[in-house]
Amino acid sequence: MSVRQRYGGLSGGRPGDRLGGTSGGWSRDWSGGWSRGWAGGRFGRRFGRRGRRLRATAREAFGWEQLRPGQQEAMEHLLAGRDVLLVMPTGGGKSAVYQVPGLLLDGPTIVVSPLIALQRDQVMSLLKAGAAGAVAVNSAGSVEAGLDQVTAGNAEYVFLSPEQLAKPEVVERLAAARPSLIAVDEAHCVSSWGHDFRPEYLRLAKVIERLGHPPVIAMTATAAPTVREEIVESLGLTGAQQIVRGFDRPNLHLEVRRFVGEDDKRAALADHAAGLEGVGLVYVATRRQAEEYADLLKERGRRAEAYHAGMKTTDRRSIHERFQDDDLDTVVATSAFGMGIDKPDVRYVLHAAPPESIDSYYQEIGRAGRDGNPADVVLFYRPEDLGLRKFFTGGRADGDLILRVATLVREHGGEVDAAELRELLDVGAAKLTSQVNLLERAGAVEVAHGGALRYAPGGPPPDEAAARAVELDDLRHRMEDSRLEMMRGYAETTGCRRRFLLEYFGEPYERACGDCDTCRSGTAAAPAAGDGPFPMHANVRHAEWGHGIVMSREQDRITVLFDSVGYKTLALGVVDELLEVV
Repeated sequence: MSVRQRYGGLSGGRPGDRLGGTSGGWSRDWSGGWSRGWAGGRFGRRFGRRGRRLRATAREAFGWEQLRPGQQEAMEHLLAGRDVLLVMPTGGGKSAVYQVPGLLLDGPTIVVSPLIALQRDQVMSLLKAGAAGAVAVNSAGSVEAGLDQVTAGNAEYVFLSPEQLAKPEVVERLAAARPSLIAVDEAHCVSSWGHDFRPEYLRLAKVIERLGHPPVIAMTATAAPTVREEIVESLGLTGAQQIVRGFDRPNLHLEVRRFVGEDDKRAALADHAAGLEGVGLVYVATRRQAEEYADLLKERGRRAEAYHAGMKTTDRRSIHERFQDDDLDTVVATSAFGMGIDKPDVRYVLHAAPPESIDSYYQEIGRAGRDGNPADVVLFYRPEDLGLRKFFTGGRADGDLILRVATLVREHGGEVDAAELRELLDVGAAKLTSQVNLLERAGAVEVAHGGALRYAPGGPPPDEAAARAVELDDLRHRMEDSRLEMMRGYAETTGCRRRFLLEYFGEPYERACGDCDTCRSGTAAAPAAGDGPFPMHANVRHAEWGHGIVMSREQDRITVLFDSVGYKTLALGVVDELLEVV
């Protein structure tokens, strides 16, 4: 008996068969749902009780006695054939949302995951549960062997990186297996507004279509409203159901400690970490700092290790496993550590410097206290640290080089190999890739099968494309600068820090939490009344910056997220003549 037969899945035919006999895979109606062959008749009646079937499968296959808020809702949409954008806090159980429906649908579930280590952990977790077959198709093992497992029907879940999905032969093998569901993890990586933009995610929309566009779930733990909109658009999600679960983590005790000298800050953090119970994380800005802080903690008797991208893969894996197994008290890490960490009892997350955005900060502190028990979250802050973060955001686009790339690709008249283009331009692979990414977003260049480049049919002339690419890069930098200023705002606010975080993500919080350091010290002001001229989530227009959305409101100021310049905090007494509600 197959896994799907055991759990009552749809084992009676291929996707095309259950859609009324179509041979081309999935089909959509005008409303963004599935065609009548799926929603009506026998299958419509069959899924009338889908909630009970989902809960039963979750219990029998994975041992989950109940589903969390948002999980069942998302699962039901997927079973009904709808695309879903799921924004759920770190540790909220996003993986379950594709794992359970994956057992009830014919064909494998494709999971797009950015890190090999994360893929490995997910595969091991599924195999350990004994719920279904799972395989990772990546460079750490045999790609061909993994695809053979898919072809043989032995893998209900297939984990791949976006880079693997850029290979035509991989996509063709997956398409032949007729996938029934696609899950895109860390979906904020597709958004240029997101804090962790990865250009390779941009090409997933074409991959989704080549795989027949089965139901797609895009998942992220952190996404402001503009990021959500771009995820839906960039992935080509049709009629996507957006499910956003609360960002509030009331068991996290938020605090900021401000310093003047770097040495004082370093000693204070080391002393504080050495006195804490349980296991935890310390985030730093550089590899060198990771080594230095780890040494300081070892001197204070802690079992601490550094973790950063400059280490050998085997060493990073060892530290990851030791941390999971409680053989370490503290991991001192750059942002390279944490994605995919599934350890519920992390008791503290400390930052030796602010990250580049509140998005990143929220994701990193979200690794604390997933078991629901209290956890400490402390930012050790010097204003000068933000200057280092600004340096890390990188340089500006090279307009002349972008124009040369666009001109050469267009004059070539067909597909041009990237290696040939690098030789003609005398630039490295990373430099060329960054220019191509901008031109791709400008609608001028397309990346063909196998990585070759071609000029987009109907694309703008090279000079217009280059100008648009530079404009897009300028917008990205303005957005990054504004995010950095919002991080400064969090560190320096005298108001409730919990309210600051939640309103950044567009979640109203109409009280002071009473638990963060500013609330405990009595400095947090009462929230502004909600009946002012610029209420939360109001669409506004500024005389210079254009359209925006009110993200937070205090007694004397509002914070607006503008399409053209990012986040701006505006004094109410000054802005009345420049801003209007639309």
